[in-house]
Amino acid sequence: MSKYQEIEINKVKSISIKNRVSKVNVSDFAITYHHGMSFKQFWNSLPKILVGAQFHEFVTHVVKAHRQNKPFIWMMGAHPIKCGLNPIIIDLMEKGVITALATNGAGAIHDVELAYWGQTSEDVTANLQNGSFGMVKETAEIINETISLARKKNLGYGEALGQRISQDLPPYCHLSLLAKGYQLNLPVTVHVGLGTDIMHQHPNADGAAIGELSLRDFRILAQIVTQLGGKISTDLPNSTDSNHGGIVANVGSCVILPEVFLKALTVARNLGYEVTHFYTANFDMLPHYRPRVNVVQRPTMAGGKGYNFTGHHEIMIPLLAAAIIETLEELATNHK
Repeated sequence: MSKYQEIEINKVKSISIKNRVSKVNVSDFAITYHHGMSFKQFWNSLPKILVGAQFHEFVTHVVKAHRQNKPFIWMMGAHPIKCGLNPIIIDLMEKGVITALATNGAGAIHDVELAYWGQTSEDVTANLQNGSFGMVKETAEIINETISLARKKNLGYGEALGQRISQDLPPYCHLSLLAKGYQLNLPVTVHVGLGTDIMHQHPNADGAAIGELSLRDFRILAQIVTQLGGKISTDLPNSTDSNHGGIVANVGSCVILPEVFLKALTVARNLGYEVTHFYTANFDMLPHYRPRVNVVQRPTMAGGKGYNFTGHHEIMIPLLAAAIIETLEELATNHK
Protein backbone atom coordinates (compact mmCIF):
# COMPACT_ATOMS: atom_id res chain seq x y z
CA MET A 1 0.00 0.00 0.00
CA SER A 2 1.29 3.45 -0.86
CA LYS A 3 1.84 5.79 2.01
CA TYR A 4 0.42 8.63 -0.14
CA GLN A 5 -3.28 9.40 -0.43
CA GLU A 6 -4.99 9.14 -3.82
CA ILE A 7 -7.78 11.39 -5.04
CA GLU A 8 -11.25 9.84 -4.90
CA ILE A 9 -11.52 9.27 -8.64
CA ASN A 10 -14.78 7.35 -8.33
CA LYS A 11 -16.54 10.60 -7.40
CA VAL A 12 -15.82 12.45 -10.65
CA LYS A 13 -18.90 13.62 -12.59
CA SER A 14 -19.20 12.68 -16.24
CA ILE A 15 -21.27 14.39 -18.92
CA SER A 16 -22.87 13.19 -22.12
CA ILE A 17 -21.10 13.91 -25.42
CA LYS A 18 -24.51 15.07 -26.62
CA ASN A 19 -24.24 18.03 -24.23
CA ARG A 20 -20.61 18.85 -24.95
CA VAL A 21 -19.64 21.51 -27.48
CA SER A 22 -17.35 19.81 -30.02
CA LYS A 23 -14.96 21.72 -32.27
CA VAL A 24 -14.89 19.03 -34.96
CA ASN A 25 -17.97 17.64 -36.67
CA VAL A 26 -18.21 15.33 -39.65
CA SER A 27 -20.41 17.90 -41.40
CA ASP A 28 -17.28 20.07 -41.68
CA PHE A 29 -15.09 17.36 -43.22
CA ALA A 30 -13.53 17.62 -46.65
CA ILE A 31 -15.32 16.12 -49.63
CA THR A 32 -13.18 13.98 -51.91
CA TYR A 33 -12.34 15.37 -55.33
CA HIS A 34 -13.63 13.68 -58.44
CA HIS A 35 -12.91 14.26 -62.10
CA GLY A 36 -14.97 17.02 -63.65
CA MET A 37 -15.71 18.97 -60.46
CA SER A 38 -16.25 22.70 -60.93
CA PHE A 39 -14.28 25.22 -58.92
CA LYS A 40 -17.41 25.98 -56.91
CA GLN A 41 -17.64 22.30 -55.96
CA PHE A 42 -13.94 22.20 -55.12
CA TRP A 43 -14.23 25.36 -53.01
CA ASN A 44 -17.18 23.92 -51.11
CA SER A 45 -15.32 20.63 -50.67
CA LEU A 46 -12.59 22.17 -48.52
CA PRO A 47 -12.87 21.29 -44.82
CA LYS A 48 -14.60 23.97 -42.73
CA ILE A 49 -12.07 23.42 -39.96
CA LEU A 50 -9.25 25.65 -38.64
CA VAL A 51 -7.71 27.69 -41.51
CA GLY A 52 -10.18 26.15 -43.97
CA ALA A 53 -13.03 27.71 -42.01
CA GLN A 54 -11.15 31.00 -41.61
CA PHE A 55 -10.44 31.19 -45.34
CA HIS A 56 -14.13 30.79 -46.16
CA GLU A 57 -14.95 33.37 -43.51
CA PHE A 58 -12.48 35.92 -44.89
CA VAL A 59 -13.83 35.50 -48.44
CA THR A 60 -17.33 36.13 -47.06
CA HIS A 61 -16.12 39.38 -45.51
CA VAL A 62 -14.51 40.45 -48.80
CA VAL A 63 -17.74 39.81 -50.69
CA LYS A 64 -19.88 41.67 -48.13
CA ALA A 65 -17.48 44.62 -48.15
CA HIS A 66 -17.56 44.72 -51.95
CA ARG A 67 -21.36 44.66 -52.05
CA GLN A 68 -21.46 47.59 -49.62
CA ASN A 69 -18.86 49.59 -51.60
CA LYS A 70 -16.27 49.51 -48.84
CA PRO A 71 -12.55 49.78 -49.65
CA PHE A 72 -10.35 46.76 -50.23
CA ILE A 73 -6.77 47.91 -49.74
CA TRP A 74 -4.35 45.43 -51.31
CA MET A 75 -0.89 45.93 -49.78
CA MET A 76 1.94 43.92 -51.30
CA GLY A 77 5.66 43.50 -51.52
CA ALA A 78 7.44 42.76 -54.77
CA HIS A 79 7.35 38.97 -54.52
CA PRO A 80 3.74 38.51 -55.77
CA ILE A 81 4.76 40.34 -58.95
CA LYS A 82 7.72 38.00 -59.42
CA CYS A 83 5.38 35.05 -58.87
CA GLY A 84 3.47 36.04 -62.01
CA LEU A 85 0.34 37.25 -60.22
CA ASN A 86 -0.21 40.57 -61.99
CA PRO A 87 -3.01 39.18 -64.22
CA ILE A 88 -4.85 37.89 -61.14
CA ILE A 89 -4.50 41.17 -59.26
CA ILE A 90 -5.44 43.27 -62.32
CA ASP A 91 -8.58 41.19 -62.81
CA LEU A 92 -9.64 41.93 -59.21
CA MET A 93 -8.94 45.62 -59.85
CA GLU A 94 -11.04 45.64 -63.02
CA LYS A 95 -13.89 43.86 -61.23
CA GLY A 96 -13.87 46.54 -58.54
CA VAL A 97 -12.92 44.10 -55.79
CA ILE A 98 -9.54 45.71 -55.09
CA THR A 99 -10.13 49.45 -54.73
CA ALA A 100 -6.64 50.61 -53.71
CA LEU A 101 -3.19 49.09 -54.05
CA ALA A 102 -0.08 49.89 -52.02
CA THR A 103 3.38 48.52 -52.70
CA ASN A 104 7.01 49.25 -51.89
CA GLY A 105 9.77 50.61 -54.12
CA ALA A 106 10.77 47.14 -55.30
CA GLY A 107 7.20 46.45 -56.38
CA ALA A 108 7.27 49.53 -58.58
CA ILE A 109 10.61 48.50 -60.09
CA HIS A 110 9.46 45.01 -61.05
CA ASP A 111 6.17 46.35 -62.39
CA VAL A 112 7.96 48.88 -64.61
CA GLU A 113 10.42 46.30 -65.96
CA LEU A 114 7.59 43.90 -66.78
CA ALA A 115 5.61 46.63 -68.54
CA TYR A 116 8.47 47.71 -70.80
CA TRP A 117 10.45 44.52 -71.38
CA GLY A 118 8.33 41.59 -70.21
CA GLN A 119 11.04 40.42 -67.84
CA THR A 120 12.36 41.28 -64.38
CA SER A 121 14.38 39.98 -61.42
CA GLU A 122 18.10 39.30 -61.69
CA ASP A 123 20.59 36.90 -60.12
CA VAL A 124 21.56 39.03 -57.12
CA THR A 125 24.23 36.66 -55.86
CA ALA A 126 26.06 36.51 -59.18
CA ASN A 127 25.77 40.20 -60.07
CA LEU A 128 26.72 41.37 -56.60
CA GLN A 129 30.19 39.87 -57.08
CA ASN A 130 31.12 42.20 -59.92
CA GLY A 131 29.09 45.23 -58.83
CA SER A 132 26.52 45.03 -61.62
CA PHE A 133 23.57 44.23 -59.36
CA GLY A 134 20.81 46.78 -59.88
CA MET A 135 22.78 48.79 -62.43
CA VAL A 136 20.40 48.46 -65.40
CA LYS A 137 20.33 51.92 -66.94
CA GLU A 138 16.93 51.75 -68.66
CA THR A 139 15.01 51.02 -65.46
CA ALA A 140 16.78 53.83 -63.60
CA GLU A 141 16.20 56.27 -66.47
CA ILE A 142 12.46 55.64 -66.60
CA ILE A 143 11.76 55.59 -62.85
CA ASN A 144 14.16 58.25 -61.59
CA GLU A 145 13.45 60.70 -64.39
CA THR A 146 9.69 60.21 -64.05
CA ILE A 147 9.81 60.84 -60.30
CA SER A 148 11.99 63.95 -60.68
CA LEU A 149 9.67 65.49 -63.28
CA ALA A 150 6.52 64.56 -61.35
CA ARG A 151 7.64 66.57 -58.34
CA LYS A 152 6.69 69.75 -60.18
CA LYS A 153 3.22 68.34 -60.94
CA ASN A 154 2.41 67.44 -57.31
CA LEU A 155 1.77 63.82 -58.26
CA GLY A 156 2.18 60.76 -56.07
CA TYR A 157 4.89 58.18 -56.78
CA GLY A 158 2.50 55.51 -58.03
CA GLU A 159 0.37 57.95 -59.99
CA ALA A 160 3.42 59.40 -61.77
CA LEU A 161 4.68 55.99 -62.90
CA GLY A 162 1.20 54.84 -63.86
CA GLN A 163 0.76 57.94 -65.99
CA ARG A 164 4.16 57.46 -67.65
CA ILE A 165 3.52 53.82 -68.52
CA SER A 166 0.03 54.62 -69.81
CA GLN A 167 1.42 57.36 -72.06
CA ASP A 168 4.33 55.30 -73.38
CA LEU A 169 2.19 52.19 -73.95
CA PRO A 170 5.11 49.73 -73.83
CA PRO A 171 4.56 46.17 -75.14
CA TYR A 172 3.39 44.75 -71.80
CA CYS A 173 1.47 47.74 -70.51
CA HIS A 174 -1.58 45.55 -69.99
CA LEU A 175 0.29 43.65 -67.27
CA SER A 176 1.26 46.72 -65.27
CA LEU A 177 -0.43 47.29 -61.91
CA LEU A 178 0.72 50.92 -61.96
CA ALA A 179 -0.74 51.60 -65.39
CA LYS A 180 -3.96 49.74 -64.70
CA GLY A 181 -4.49 51.69 -61.49
CA TYR A 182 -3.97 54.98 -63.33
CA GLN A 183 -6.37 53.97 -66.11
CA LEU A 184 -9.04 52.84 -63.65
CA ASN A 185 -8.62 55.91 -61.42
CA LEU A 186 -7.71 53.46 -58.68
CA PRO A 187 -5.00 54.73 -56.30
CA VAL A 188 -1.72 52.82 -56.46
CA THR A 189 0.62 54.14 -53.80
CA VAL A 190 4.34 53.41 -53.54
CA HIS A 191 6.06 53.52 -50.15
CA VAL A 192 9.82 53.80 -50.53
CA GLY A 193 12.55 53.29 -47.97
CA LEU A 194 15.46 55.45 -49.15
CA GLY A 195 18.50 53.30 -49.79
CA THR A 196 16.50 50.07 -50.10
CA ASP A 197 15.97 50.09 -53.87
CA ILE A 198 18.34 49.65 -56.79
CA MET A 199 17.10 52.99 -58.15
CA HIS A 200 18.97 54.75 -55.35
CA GLN A 201 22.30 53.45 -56.61
CA HIS A 202 22.13 55.60 -59.73
CA PRO A 203 23.39 59.19 -60.01
CA ASN A 204 20.05 60.45 -61.35
CA ALA A 205 18.20 59.45 -58.15
CA ASP A 206 16.61 62.57 -56.66
CA GLY A 207 16.18 61.96 -52.95
CA ALA A 208 14.03 65.03 -52.42
CA ALA A 209 11.63 64.01 -55.20
CA ILE A 210 11.50 60.39 -54.08
CA GLY A 211 10.76 61.41 -50.53
CA GLU A 212 8.16 64.01 -51.46
CA LEU A 213 6.21 61.75 -53.82
CA SER A 214 6.34 58.77 -51.49
CA LEU A 215 5.18 60.95 -48.58
CA ARG A 216 2.29 62.16 -50.72
CA ASP A 217 1.39 58.53 -51.36
CA PHE A 218 1.37 57.90 -47.62
CA ARG A 219 -1.15 60.69 -47.19
CA ILE A 220 -3.27 59.34 -50.05
CA LEU A 221 -3.28 55.93 -48.39
CA ALA A 222 -4.20 57.46 -45.04
CA GLN A 223 -7.21 59.13 -46.67
CA ILE A 224 -8.38 55.77 -48.04
CA VAL A 225 -7.94 54.19 -44.61
CA THR A 226 -10.45 56.71 -43.19
CA GLN A 227 -13.15 54.93 -45.22
CA LEU A 228 -12.47 51.43 -43.87
CA GLY A 229 -14.67 51.59 -40.81
CA GLY A 230 -17.88 49.65 -40.38
CA LYS A 231 -20.31 49.44 -37.51
CA ILE A 232 -22.30 46.58 -36.09
CA SER A 233 -25.98 47.41 -35.75
CA THR A 234 -27.29 47.26 -32.18
CA ASP A 235 -30.80 46.77 -33.55
CA LEU A 236 -29.95 43.44 -35.16
CA PRO A 237 -28.76 40.78 -32.69
CA ASN A 238 -25.62 38.94 -33.82
CA SER A 239 -25.42 41.08 -36.95
CA THR A 240 -22.04 41.05 -38.68
CA ASP A 241 -22.72 42.86 -41.93
CA SER A 242 -24.80 45.91 -41.06
CA ASN A 243 -22.57 48.65 -42.48
CA HIS A 244 -19.86 46.12 -43.11
CA GLY A 245 -16.27 47.32 -42.72
CA GLY A 246 -13.64 47.33 -45.43
CA ILE A 247 -10.76 44.95 -46.10
CA VAL A 248 -6.99 45.21 -45.81
CA ALA A 249 -4.84 42.41 -47.20
CA ASN A 250 -1.08 42.37 -46.76
CA VAL A 251 0.58 40.08 -49.30
CA GLY A 252 4.25 39.39 -48.84
CA SER A 253 5.44 42.58 -47.14
CA CYS A 254 7.00 41.75 -43.80
CA VAL A 255 8.16 45.26 -42.76
CA ILE A 256 7.38 48.33 -44.87
CA LEU A 257 3.66 47.97 -45.63
CA PRO A 258 2.66 46.77 -42.13
CA GLU A 259 4.49 49.77 -40.66
CA VAL A 260 3.03 52.20 -43.20
CA PHE A 261 -0.48 50.89 -42.61
CA LEU A 262 -0.21 51.25 -38.84
CA LYS A 263 0.83 54.90 -39.18
CA ALA A 264 -1.91 55.63 -41.73
CA LEU A 265 -4.47 54.10 -39.37
CA THR A 266 -3.15 56.21 -36.50
CA VAL A 267 -3.48 59.41 -38.55
CA ALA A 268 -7.04 58.51 -39.55
CA ARG A 269 -8.10 57.85 -35.96
CA ASN A 270 -6.23 60.91 -34.71
CA LEU A 271 -8.31 63.06 -37.06
CA GLY A 272 -11.51 61.69 -35.56
CA TYR A 273 -12.47 59.04 -38.11
CA GLU A 274 -14.07 55.95 -36.55
CA VAL A 275 -12.01 53.32 -38.29
CA THR A 276 -13.14 50.13 -36.54
CA HIS A 277 -14.98 46.92 -37.40
CA PHE A 278 -12.98 46.18 -40.54
CA TYR A 279 -11.20 42.99 -41.57
CA THR A 280 -7.55 42.27 -42.29
CA ALA A 281 -5.56 39.34 -43.58
CA ASN A 282 -1.90 38.58 -43.97
CA PHE A 283 -0.75 36.27 -46.74
CA ASP A 284 2.86 35.14 -46.66
CA MET A 285 5.08 32.08 -46.95
CA LEU A 286 6.38 32.48 -43.39
CA PRO A 287 4.85 34.05 -40.27
CA HIS A 288 6.49 37.38 -39.43
CA TYR A 289 6.17 39.62 -36.39
CA ARG A 290 5.13 42.94 -37.95
CA PRO A 291 2.38 41.63 -40.23
CA ARG A 292 0.98 39.64 -37.33
CA VAL A 293 0.83 42.55 -34.88
CA ASN A 294 0.49 45.54 -37.25
CA VAL A 295 -2.02 44.05 -39.69
CA VAL A 296 -3.76 41.09 -38.07
CA GLN A 297 -3.90 41.94 -34.35
CA ARG A 298 -3.57 45.59 -33.31
CA PRO A 299 -5.74 47.31 -35.96
CA THR A 300 -8.79 45.10 -35.29
CA MET A 301 -8.74 45.14 -31.49
CA ALA A 302 -11.45 47.83 -31.44
CA GLY A 303 -13.70 45.72 -33.70
CA GLY A 304 -13.46 43.48 -36.72
CA LYS A 305 -11.15 40.52 -37.15
CA GLY A 306 -7.71 39.69 -38.50
CA TYR A 307 -6.65 36.51 -40.29
CA ASN A 308 -3.28 34.97 -41.01
CA PHE A 309 -2.80 32.63 -43.98
CA THR A 310 0.54 30.93 -44.55
CA GLY A 311 1.40 29.57 -47.97
CA HIS A 312 3.05 30.29 -51.30
CA HIS A 313 1.63 33.32 -53.11
CA GLU A 314 1.51 31.57 -56.47
CA ILE A 315 -1.01 29.10 -55.00
CA MET A 316 -2.83 31.07 -52.29
CA ILE A 317 -3.63 34.23 -54.27
CA PRO A 318 -5.18 32.51 -57.32
CA LEU A 319 -7.23 30.42 -54.88
CA LEU A 320 -8.35 33.54 -53.03
CA ALA A 321 -9.25 35.37 -56.24
CA ALA A 322 -11.19 32.43 -57.64
CA ALA A 323 -13.12 32.02 -54.39
CA ILE A 324 -14.06 35.71 -54.33
CA ILE A 325 -15.16 35.74 -57.97
CA GLU A 326 -17.13 32.52 -57.63
CA THR A 327 -18.93 33.75 -54.53
CA LEU A 328 -19.76 37.11 -56.10
CA GLU A 329 -21.10 35.46 -59.25
CA GLU A 330 -23.20 33.03 -57.22
CA LEU A 331 -24.75 35.88 -55.24
CA ALA A 332 -25.41 37.87 -58.42
CA THR A 333 -27.11 34.86 -60.00
CA ASN A 334 -29.27 34.21 -56.94
CA HIS A 335 -30.47 37.84 -56.89
CA LYS A 336 -31.57 37.87 -60.51
